[in-house]
Amino acid sequence: MTTSARKKQECHLINFYCLCEAVVTIYTIGFTKKTAEEFFEALRSSGARHLFDIRLHNTSQLAGFTKRDDLRYFLKRIVNMEYHEVPILAPEDSILVGYRKTGDWEEYEKAYLELIQQRRVESHINRKLFQKGVVLLCSEAEPDKCHRRLATEYLKRTLFPRATIQHL
Repeated sequence: MTTSARKKQECHLINFYCLCEAVVTIYTIGFTKKTAEEFFEALRSSGARHLFDIRLHNTSQLAGFTKRDDLRYFLKRIVNMEYHEVPILAPEDSILVGYRKTGDWEEYEKAYLELIQQRRVESHINRKLFQKGVVLLCSEAEPDKCHRRLATEYLKRTLFPRATIQHL
């Protein structure tokens, strides 16, 4: 290996470790039971510059002001935030259907965590975006029984061990 190649590899390793050791805050938000004003003000107050839409059905009429294409526009115009559709963090329909049928949160949690682990989501996430702040979006009003909480905890465990999590 040439000296130049070795230095480049060392630089990549240093950048990787710096990003892993970075103290970041990962935010989450659900839009249900929020007015547009409450939703966008919460996003503005976070200071984050990126929103990860991790919903499976983000174009449904039920999404209201958070329908994918509308949300992309509103985020840019209202809070100067970039929209990112991140389906790799969305659950599969079969997992959602199973949970709705049984109401067994422990089974849902286990299935979802296995899914994102199998997908190796940590290798597909742009770590650099977290330096400017990332908000994970789903529909549930509260994070307790929502995959956005599970996704955030997984990202903390695999990418940002020193991160703090804040639910908006």
